[in-house]
Amino acid sequence: MTKYKFEYIWLDGHRPIANLRSKTKVLEMDAYNGDVEQLSEWNFDGSSTQQAVGSNSEVVLKPVRVYPDPERVNGYLVVAETLNPDGTNHPTNTRGLVDTKDVGGFWFGFEQEYVLMDDSGRPVGFPSGGYPEPQGPYYCAVGNRYVSGREIIEEHLDACLDAGLGITGVNAEVMLGQWEFQCFGEGLRAADDLLVARYLLFRSSERHGVSVEMHPKPMQGDWNGSGMHANFSWPHLREVGGEDYIYKILANFEKHHTEHLAEYGAHNEMRLTGEHETASMDKFSYGVADRGASVRIPIFTVQDNWKGYLEDRRPASNADPYRVMSRIVKTVTEAHNEAV
Repeated sequence: MTKYKFEYIWLDGHRPIANLRSKTKVLEMDAYNGDVEQLSEWNFDGSSTQQAVGSNSEVVLKPVRVYPDPERVNGYLVVAETLNPDGTNHPTNTRGLVDTKDVGGFWFGFEQEYVLMDDSGRPVGFPSGGYPEPQGPYYCAVGNRYVSGREIIEEHLDACLDAGLGITGVNAEVMLGQWEFQCFGEGLRAADDLLVARYLLFRSSERHGVSVEMHPKPMQGDWNGSGMHANFSWPHLREVGGEDYIYKILANFEKHHTEHLAEYGAHNEMRLTGEHETASMDKFSYGVADRGASVRIPIFTVQDNWKGYLEDRRPASNADPYRVMSRIVKTVTEAHNEAV
């Protein structure tokens, strides 16, 4: 018999932005091969996570996906949904709100930006009491003056790959101390992978004495904010597509612009100003290869006879990927059904 460590990970009830929570369950088993069906439900004190009151505090954790934990011996990372004791969906369980029927066939590629902060609350690499030279040389840069925190990024990348996450790349971003990783997957797997990638990043930050800042505008002034751009496609767009078809889809995105922004994270009004590679949140826009638009039509999509994918650039870095996914799927499905 072997003792295995299962880290149950869930989103709490804090608003406007939910936090990641986790706790370890040790189980003695003959063997474990990663089958989520072998794991039992668990519970936690919801009165300590803004998910219940003390007089009725238990919230149920339902395992839904398992990954190997590359940083623990006999360890596994378990994505869990939150349920009420009667088995119904807990109000904070945003994963349970995704329409599993409609999301099938959708591909998502999330671009997760974030900033590493030192103990003073400033981006790593910023000189004490001052500022580095204006942004310009930091994006995809190399060298001591132009990047900071790379050892954390490399450690995180390796951990994500060893865990089997759909990480497709990393790069330094426009502001010094700002980084991005890209996470790709089909349907709910994309959001689950992103959640675990965030968890591993936060856990890595503990070892290095830095903070991971997900605020969409962590530094005021002439500095880029942080987003979680959502690239997405579905079977008809990949296989048939068409210029007119895409414009009909985008017309529905414009119709539901306000509803999308409501699902795209907190404090996004500080980032979506029309500057620093963003569109103004007051008006929906789109364009080919336009990183100042609400939705970018990639040049590769146009070159492939208007087939491929689209990029929604509005989600904030602190956005809940399940809420983003659910809203995009709803808007696309509605427009698709009217267009074909």
